[in-house]
Amino acid sequence: MKDKFFLDTNIIVYSFDKRDPQKQKIALNLISNALQDANGIVSYQVIQEFVNVALRKFQTPLSMDDCQKYLNIVLEPLCYVFSSFELFHQAIEISERWQFSFYDSLIIGAALQSNCNILYSEDLQHKQKIQTLEIVNPFLH
Repeated sequence: MKDKFFLDTNIIVYSFDKRDPQKQKIALNLISNALQDANGIVSYQVIQEFVNVALRKFQTPLSMDDCQKYLNIVLEPLCYVFSSFELFHQAIEISERWQFSFYDSLIIGAALQSNCNILYSEDLQHKQKIQTLEIVNPFLH
């Protein structure tokens, strides 16, 4: 069985970014592998952040209909971590211990709760280990 991995919001956003074809290709491959092998995870937070960006900040925002379709076909099958007080407490501990922002700590906590070995993110320190989780920036050459 392949290792489980967590996709940060920026991976999902880059899958729509035609301005950077290399990042888009990498992001699309990660999402495709996540769905095909059923080993990729996102959290409620990733979905919230993505939908906000897709509807308001994309160069050409997604229509409500397209956003609903993407939510149903891609994000819903990957979402296994939802808001909980356990996650909030864990995020506070992570933030205090490793000095991440609370929102980044929620992402890290969600990845840990879902037993992922890898957190793909451009925003965090590449190769940093947090407990059993390794942060990997897939866009580094």
